[in-house]
Order: sequence, then C-alpha cells, then structure tokens
Amino acid sequence: MRIRSSAHLTYCTNIHPGETWEEVFESLKQYAVNVKNSIGSKGPFGIGLRLSQKSATVLLQNNHLQDFKIWLDQNGLYVFTMNGFPYGDFHNTVIKDQVHAPDWTTKDRVDYTHDLMTILAYLLPEGLEGGVSTSPLSYKYWFDSQEEINETTRKTSDSLIQIVLQLIDIKKTTGKLLHLDLEPEPDGFLENTQEVIDFYQNYLLKDGVNTVQKVIDCSTEEAKGHILDHLQICYDVCHFALAYEAPEFVISSLQNEGINIGKIQISAAIQCQKSDTVSIETQQSCLRQFDEPTYLHQSVVRMNDGRLVHFSDLFEGIELMENPNFEELRTHFHVPIFISDFQVLESTQKDIVDALKLWKKAPYSKHLEVETYTWSILPEHLQTDITNSIARELEWTLKQLSN
Repeated sequence: MRIRSSAHLTYCTNIHPGETWEEVFESLKQYAVNVKNSIGSKGPFGIGLRLSQKSATVLLQNNHLQDFKIWLDQNGLYVFTMNGFPYGDFHNTVIKDQVHAPDWTTKDRVDYTHDLMTILAYLLPEGLEGGVSTSPLSYKYWFDSQEEINETTRKTSDSLIQIVLQLIDIKKTTGKLLHLDLEPEPDGFLENTQEVIDFYQNYLLKDGVNTVQKVIDCSTEEAKGHILDHLQICYDVCHFALAYEAPEFVISSLQNEGINIGKIQISAAIQCQKSDTVSIETQQSCLRQFDEPTYLHQSVVRMNDGRLVHFSDLFEGIELMENPNFEELRTHFHVPIFISDFQVLESTQKDIVDALKLWKKAPYSKHLEVETYTWSILPEHLQTDITNSIARELEWTLKQLSN
C-alpha cells in the first residue's frame, strides 16, 4: 500500500508455503485479498512477491504472466518488490545453508534473477520503481581459505554486473527503474555494513565499472551511476541487529558511500541478555524452543569485553551462555514484530522502532516489507491465524509510522 507519495508498505509472500506457480497463485487468492481487506486498505494493495525458480519459469510461459496481471488489476493488487533470495523449496523441508544455493557464482542464480526482473518489469505499475532482494553472494562456511573467498567474491561481482546490464536495458526500453537489493545476513559473504562497503569499493566500483563501460560505451562516472542505481541493499533489520549494528550507523554509513537502500525488511530477532533475576538455565530452556531443524538460526554472542562470537546455529550459542563472560545472545529467528518479549526472552524490536523513526525524518527507501516467515515453526503458543497475524504486523508498522 502507498504510505507516502512514492513509498510503499507490504508483506513478503514467502510466508505462504508453495513452490509451484499453481500453489503460489492459490495462496495469493487465499491470503492477499483477505489481508488487504483486514487492514482496511481503501486503495490498491502492494504485494511483496516470492517466486521460486520453478514458479518463475512457469509464470513466463504461455499467457500466465498476462493472466496474473489481469487478476492483480481486478483485485486491487500490484507488485512492486520481489524476494529472489531462496531459489528453490523454502517450506516443509530442511533448508539450513542451502538457502544460499545456488550462489552468485553460478549461471543458475543469474538466470533465475534475470527471469524475476523480466516478470517485475512487466507487472510493475507505471511511475513506480521496482526491486528484487537477493542473497549475500554466497555462504562463508563453504570455503576453507581467504583466497577462495576472494576469488568467489570476484566471480559474484561479475555475475551481478550481468543483471545491472539487463536493468540498464529495461530502463532504456520501458523507462522503469529496477534494482537488485543485496541482503546481508549472518555467515553470508556480506553480513555487516563494512563488508557491504568493501564489496562495492573493491569489486563493483572497480572491475564492475570497467565492464559496464566496455559493454555500453559510457564514462566512468556514468558506469558508477548505473551500478549504484541498479545494485542496492536490502536492509533486513533483524540481520543487522545480529551484527549489533544500530540503524543510525547502518543507514548513515551506507549513505556516506552513495549506496542506496532499495528495501527495508521489517523483521525482529530473538535477543537474550544476562540477567540478575533469571537464571542462565531458564533462559537456555526458553531458547531451545526456537532451536528447530528447518532454517539457519545463526547466533551471535556478545561477551563482556565487547567481543562477538559467531555460530552457524542456535544450539552452539546456547552452550556458550554458560561461560562466565557471557553478556548477550542474538539469534536469526524471525519473530512477530508486534511482540517485544517472549517469556524470559526479548526481541530486537527496538531496532525496528529506531529504523522507522529515522525513516519518518528522512525516508531512505521507497520499499518497506514485513518479513516474518516463521509462523509455522514458532513455538505452539505463538502460532495463530496467519491472515490476522500478517494484518497485526502491518497495523503495528503503520502505527510506528504515524506516531
């Protein structure tokens, strides 16, 4: 939904199970219209569309894309942002680190993203800009040496420039500005603000600029402008909270480098701080409710000397809490954003509040998307009707923006 003249708020449909196009379309028919009605949206309601590679391929065949556009128009819906991070199955299967596969070194990832951009260019209403969020290049634990990581990073930069060239052509032929939004995440090649800045400075704005110049015959500054227009950042608030980076730091640091935030993903992580009134054992017991086998639940533990200790999953962080120097644990488990505490645990909701306060003062992105995809794996006492849950998250967000 439009929340300012050029800004839009939605939720990401990766919440709903379904990998085939038929399943995706049925879930949109079941939920999207109901969510629109639940929040009393009088104008058109935007969708943050998630398509697997399988469903994107089918949507581009026959008349499916045209039929889908007609259905959207008939139901007062539109698509302005898409989630292109998970390539394949995302629900009802163990995913863990395979959410990063295939990574940005592969033709499969490039082709999939190319298809998503083709779909978005067709569906995007005139006068809007569109974005597709994507993975943070690759997954660090797949590589044994810094040399391997550096070479892989170079390859991912080359792949991303292929999409930049596609988006330059789309803008030239349709007038529509589309951007690919890199989504930093714990253990990804990009997981904090400095790693994002380094990637731009050392790869995209060096070899990437040279490639764009050669292909479209433009100046260095024009090539740099194209890259900054078409490669932006998906600011997932939960992910940066796991890096213990405050919103003001993240936003100002990126802006100082000329790096745009294409999308804000409004999400909260579980947070557990050392307490004088609650035992470590009680906190550990509560955390174990969230230690489930489907998704990556990276945990980052802050010690009393300020050091951050990273773990690829939650159970490892839980064990370190017994260390006398333990101060705080944050884990990558998206929890409902309208709840600030979970029994003896808390969430990083304050980071969302702060990020939205900054946005109200000076909107730093045109796309805002609620992304709590864990409803089906939450502890049973937190599970509830999905339509009402989505509506509550959107209403809570609107309240923050209106306060």
